[in-house]
Amino acid sequence: MKSFAACLFATVLLATGAVDKEIKDARQVANLRALAALHPIDAHVHIWKTDPEFTAMLERWNLHVLDILYVDDKQPSSLSLNAQRAAALGFVRSAHGHASLCTTFDPFRFSQPGFIESTINGLNADFADGAIAVKIWKNIGMELKDSDNRYVMPDDPRLEPIYRDIEAHNKTLIAHQAEPDVAWGPPDPKALDASYYAEHPEWNMEKIPGAPSKQTILAARDHLLALHPHMRVIGAHLGSMESDVNLIAQRFDLYPNFAIDTGARVPHLTIQSSAKVRAFLIKYQDRVLYGTDNEFSGPETGSAAVEEWEKQLALDWRYFASADRFDYNGRTVQGLHLPAQVLKKIFHDNAVHWLPGINDSASQH
Repeated sequence: MKSFAACLFATVLLATGAVDKEIKDARQVANLRALAALHPIDAHVHIWKTDPEFTAMLERWNLHVLDILYVDDKQPSSLSLNAQRAAALGFVRSAHGHASLCTTFDPFRFSQPGFIESTINGLNADFADGAIAVKIWKNIGMELKDSDNRYVMPDDPRLEPIYRDIEAHNKTLIAHQAEPDVAWGPPDPKALDASYYAEHPEWNMEKIPGAPSKQTILAARDHLLALHPHMRVIGAHLGSMESDVNLIAQRFDLYPNFAIDTGARVPHLTIQSSAKVRAFLIKYQDRVLYGTDNEFSGPETGSAAVEEWEKQLALDWRYFASADRFDYNGRTVQGLHLPAQVLKKIFHDNAVHWLPGINDSASQH
């Protein structure tokens, strides 16, 4: 039998754990309420399901999301573009004004006859259905090849009619070109994204003979910015310049039509100097959009998705808004304690500016 002291000690541990959880839950709710006051916009998500519990979460925290489509031929479980579009439109229409659509096109039809015409027709149909932006994904630059077996870069002249059409419709281009540095090696098990490339070796460019360098892809993206100074372009995932905010600042100074989102890259900010990141965000407060890259599309239940999303939103808000030192997914980080006006821009105003037409309930407040 356990001694009375042992039982008492176990009871105290359980009680302490319960109190810690209550404190943690209370802090999360407080962070979410502070965030909700801004009517936040998550400018980078992937949702292909409709669920009342999930929609209730959006309403509870005044959250608006940009639902982004992309074509991934490397994942057998990925939905086709048509299936994604139908599912996303179903979600957007059921979200009571809390969601907008970012469409895309199938780049793997690039060398087929009529590619440009059919792509433009498809985009225009999506614009008519309410799409406010177009995504080009990392397969342009990292995977797609033309009929001569040459990699197709984002500034390929053959894509020009598509960009002109996007610009003519006053839509925004969301450009996910390249990946974190570790995708080009050398292998680093301590890198923030090492586990992703262990699970997805198909995107480990170090293992692909003749693959273009990251610098080549980003140079082509920059050339696209220069070619289209009047087209708004949002570089997804910190514009794939996640290792150093100074790299982003250099592009901001050169290309006034360029902004970034934070999708899946807040951890990369947390490992840089907090003073440096804070100064960057204050100086370029009009050019950064909050995004998570969260998904809700597979067998996950609505309640599980709500738990995951609320945790992420609360953590990110605490990082940007507080002066706390706290645990962020296993690492101790320093909160940035950004000024209120900067927080409002990152979490709300910048999305309204860079994504005209976003169905933004907060614009009424």
